[in-house]
Amino acid sequence: MSVGTPRGLASSGQKPITEIPHPLSAAEESLSPGPDVSISSGGDKDLELTNGTLVENSSPASASSTSTSALLSRLQVEDNFEADAADLYATTETRDLFVTVDDPKKHVSTMETYITYRVSTKTTRIEFDLPEYSVRRRYQDFDWLRVKLEETQPTNLIPPLPEKFVMKGVVDRFSEEFVETRMKALDKFLKRVADHPVLSFNPHLNAFLTAKDLNKRQGLALLTKMGESVKHVAGGYKLRARPPEFNAMGEYLDTFSQKLGTIDRIAQRILREQSEYLTELREYASVYSSWAGSEEELQRPLEGVAGCVTTCCGALEDLSENMSQDFLPVLREYVLYTETMKNVLRKRDQSQAEYEGRLEAAVLRKQEDRTPMPLEVEKCQDKMECFNADLKADWERWQCNKRQDFKQLLIGMADKNINYYEKCQTAWESLVTVLQDKQTEDKTRKRPTRQQISTAELCSCSPVGQIEGGV
Repeated sequence: MSVGTPRGLASSGQKPITEIPHPLSAAEESLSPGPDVSISSGGDKDLELTNGTLVENSSPASASSTSTSALLSRLQVEDNFEADAADLYATTETRDLFVTVDDPKKHVSTMETYITYRVSTKTTRIEFDLPEYSVRRRYQDFDWLRVKLEETQPTNLIPPLPEKFVMKGVVDRFSEEFVETRMKALDKFLKRVADHPVLSFNPHLNAFLTAKDLNKRQGLALLTKMGESVKHVAGGYKLRARPPEFNAMGEYLDTFSQKLGTIDRIAQRILREQSEYLTELREYASVYSSWAGSEEELQRPLEGVAGCVTTCCGALEDLSENMSQDFLPVLREYVLYTETMKNVLRKRDQSQAEYEGRLEAAVLRKQEDRTPMPLEVEKCQDKMECFNADLKADWERWQCNKRQDFKQLLIGMADKNINYYEKCQTAWESLVTVLQDKQTEDKTRKRPTRQQISTAELCSCSPVGQIEGGV
């Protein structure tokens, strides 16, 4: 989805916010006529995916009788779903930059302990001397890259990195689960940068992908300087009136981040409750197992219950693992994404305020001495228009990524829940069979056999039997 040369910026004309699609909308339409930015609760209720083609769903009555496999087939993402995002980045160009982050390794030295990741690159771009590269990078190298991108591309939306610091005693940053989750997040960050039509041509990205050693000292110093500068400017400007479309963006980001934060908190609470429930279930199963050892008549049913509970434990463990490693990281990523977008929007407001201030001063001077409009005013106007164009383009790309990510996230969540309940249902259904067999066995044991009936009849007909009967 990257291109051979940087694509020209869109025109600086304002584009209505209603043309920007909402990330949670499930409609499979073109991006340009998207719905309003207000959060919608609708979905694809009337559509069904069959072999990549949209068709009408069956009635609720017939849908209830379909098998689980049919349900899962309807939930599959259509074949051309990835092409939806590709149309946003490029039309005729082909992707020519592929990056992968994998193979984490732990390094222990006298001063520190840290994790490095292998960054592999394959490309056909002329900016690279070789078609393939493989280097090792640690988290602070990724952080250096993001700082340099923010510094050199202030008008673009830079994808967020996973948070660096973790709570000591709560999360082990060297555990296999944490390292795996961070590796996936770093891989997604780098892929988003490599797929961007402007960021992918940044020379700092080239250095990050190819250089054996990165000189980060200057970049980290610039980070502090840039942060102080932005803080100073942020307190000294005030917009006259932000354009309505950017107002709508800001309102949407506030609402979206609030909803995501609520979902994130509830999901974490559910995860904690599932962990506690899992602990109780394991103890529950062990009680039935020990009970079965002291009940000869009930041994098979009790062992069956213990096996069912154990199966449910495994299914719940898989469900919780999916939520912690796949669901929650995506939510957290987009919480950080919204904060990043808000920062870009504030920078855009800063450029507008600078332009308005210089324009007002120039107008006053022109009225006094009739001097021509200074060149610095035109430069400020060009900067503001560049901000507007880049922000709109990145907003559309962001919306497209969200629609893809959230659709895959929710489909995966539904799939995992279906698998969980199917495993539990199968386990308890097998127990019903065991109990029915036990009931049949008990009835057979109580019912007298033909041999027992014949022996009883002979005894009643014999003289001894008659005498005993008379007595």
